[in-house]
Amino acid sequence: MDDDARSTGSGLLVAAALGAAATVAGGRLLARLTRGRFGDTEEYNVAKVSVSGPIKRDTGRPSPLSGPGGTTADDVVEQVETADDDEDVEALLVELNTPGGEVVPSDDIRRAVADFDGPTVAYATDLCASGGYWIASGCDELWARDGSLVGSIGVIGSRPNAAGLADKLGISYEQFTAGEYKDAGVPLREIEEDEREYLQSLIDGYYEQFVETVSEGRGMDPDAIRGTEARVYLGPDALDLGLVDELGVQDDVEARIAEEIGEDVEIKEFSPERGLVERLGIGAERVAFAAGNGVASVFAGDGRDVEIEFR
Repeated sequence: MDDDARSTGSGLLVAAALGAAATVAGGRLLARLTRGRFGDTEEYNVAKVSVSGPIKRDTGRPSPLSGPGGTTADDVVEQVETADDDEDVEALLVELNTPGGEVVPSDDIRRAVADFDGPTVAYATDLCASGGYWIASGCDELWARDGSLVGSIGVIGSRPNAAGLADKLGISYEQFTAGEYKDAGVPLREIEEDEREYLQSLIDGYYEQFVETVSEGRGMDPDAIRGTEARVYLGPDALDLGLVDELGVQDDVEARIAEEIGEDVEIKEFSPERGLVERLGIGAERVAFAAGNGVASVFAGDGRDVEIEFR
């Protein structure tokens, strides 16, 4: 082989090596940017899903009280199920920063988490209230920060009363129904006492479901849960009451998961597919809504005029 051939061959080898290195580096960068969505280029053994803001259904009528943005239950359930089917995932970390949300969507997430085949740890950051706590009760452990607000195990029902305004505007109410309580709670007329008792019975029923779910999931005495009086508690107080298992930061949570799976933790965050424009729009909505958002969750009723909340 002459010198030109050797030079050409060496050049090809160098180019191939550089190309391979660039491919590897590009693959790592792509993995970081996409979190491994487009290939198994990321090493992980723990799946992380996040529930942030009000919890709502992916489709259908959202609660008017839940505000913009938030978490869609269908997305989270899909993420949990995808993680459960992933052979690389050995444990699930559920990060919670939510005032709660609609009843059935919150329970859908709780059920998906409870059905996960492996250790599950919930981690409350700023707020884990109502529907968020409902979800946490489906996990093996619940961790919180010292400054976290945790709890709000209670129910509140509300209805607008526009009867006086309707009278002033000369608006009369007439509705045709089949069934005595079909229009109970309609805001354009005064509520009857038997309707009030009926609606209160729904509130009481939701509350008993809440207490029972938390009691079974957290192994707590139902009377102790009722004794919290639907308050939110700072981390240390929540720990004293048995509402959380441990206090710590995420490093502590990861160390705990490492004990469970017997190896160092590598986390992959499972998140819904959203474009940049949608992400920016949701962020702006959340900032606007934050000023008026309270600590209690919003659990919508059946789409009528009475809104039911767990607080």
